[in-house]
Amino acid sequence: MTKTLTRLFDDYSDAKSALNDLERLGVPHDSISIVANNADGAHGDHDTSLDDVNDRGDVGRGVSTGAAVGGVGGLLAGLGLLAIPGLGPIVAAGWLASTVVGAGIGAAGGAATGTIVGALKDAGHTDDEAHVYSEGVRRGGTLLSARVDDSLATEAEAVLDRHRSVDATTRGAAYRQDGWTRFDEAAPAYTRDEVVAERGRYGSVSSTNASTY
Repeated sequence: MTKTLTRLFDDYSDAKSALNDLERLGVPHDSISIVANNADGAHGDHDTSLDDVNDRGDVGRGVSTGAAVGGVGGLLAGLGLLAIPGLGPIVAAGWLASTVVGAGIGAAGGAATGTIVGALKDAGHTDDEAHVYSEGVRRGGTLLSARVDDSLATEAEAVLDRHRSVDATTRGAAYRQDGWTRFDEAAPAYTRDEVVAERGRYGSVSSTNASTY
């Protein structure tokens, strides 16, 4: 049996450190996924779009950015730069990334496909968590999700607890104070300036949120 552990991070470096620790723990690369906003060009500027992704939603066909984000091996070495409706420019790799890319292709072509919200709900997260996590990426965050064997779950939780993450309930409440209700794939992507402002809004405020299913 496996458990899906998902965390939202305001700072990409925190997510990267957590991911590297999971890999060192022995969690397989294909069991980990990362989706990070790139509206501010922090991972390199690019013109990659859905046209650059193959019909399997393969992120690897996008522009490789492993070197740009310091990924010298493992999952990070395969990060791809993409532009996804609703999320905007992102870097992504792993099983959740494939779903996100597939959703983008479907949205562009008018087809009914899975979405990032749907993928998170299928993984066991509540509707509210799925929407907050997705909105968090849209606003500049990084989402890290791992399918972990029960035998490694306790250690994996300890690994993630060592790194800063966002409490989904608290962040959702903050979003709602500004009138937000749910993630909207048709909403315009955040601009570079909006992402920078959003990250500055929360600054160093973070807390551990152990979403486990």
